[in-house]
Amino acid sequence: MVLLGTIVNAVAIIAGALLGSLLSGIKENMRVTVMQGISLAVFILGIQMGMASKNFLLVIFSLVAGSILGEWWKIEEKLQTLGRWLESRVGGKGRGRGSISTAFVTATLVYCVGAMAILGSLDSGLRNDHQVLFTKAMLDGFSAIIFASALGIGVIFSAVPVFLYQGAIALSASYINELVDKEMLLIIVNEITATGGIMIMAIAINLLELKRIRVANMLPALIVVSLGVPFVENWPHIQKWIENLL
Repeated sequence: MVLLGTIVNAVAIIAGALLGSLLSGIKENMRVTVMQGISLAVFILGIQMGMASKNFLLVIFSLVAGSILGEWWKIEEKLQTLGRWLESRVGGKGRGRGSISTAFVTATLVYCVGAMAILGSLDSGLRNDHQVLFTKAMLDGFSAIIFASALGIGVIFSAVPVFLYQGAIALSASYINELVDKEMLLIIVNEITATGGIMIMAIAINLLELKRIRVANMLPALIVVSLGVPFVENWPHIQKWIENLL
């Protein structure tokens, strides 16, 4: 079953969020300190991911171009609108810990931006091997407990975009495999990971409330960098072709 790993991942997030939302007896100062610890850990994770790049100029260009597209398309605003709609349906702010829209957007970005989501989904689609997504499900489930205890029940709704995002990759894996050779795919995933790592750092800054960064508006950078890698890798051939034309 191609979608087994994705389904398990989504269910783990739901279960973790439900369990975390029950931890309402934690004192506010303890919750704040725990959330700050998580934020710092997320920041370090982002640094590690960001260091994966072999072409940082491409990452910078992708972030600039992607941010322009994201601001133009108003992705953050649309996600917040969706979150507020969920808020109105569920009934306001989950247990007073923060808005459902904030929890939904934050958790969605954390769970979708990363190499495991992409590689795990590709493994599920190409080889029917779900080990990577099973591992991600365990990690996401535990983090959902922490996020939900600090941010509220809105974390549970992040299971939907995770399912759609990873499911789409898994279902289109065979097409991706035919379109992109394995070596090029690994380079693309590497640069996507680095670009996503910078976004993860921005999420940590948001969680620490140091500065409000519209991270969702940077998401198109992932598309830009994935399209930019083949161009950069084949630039010598492209340059030679242009010289022959001239």
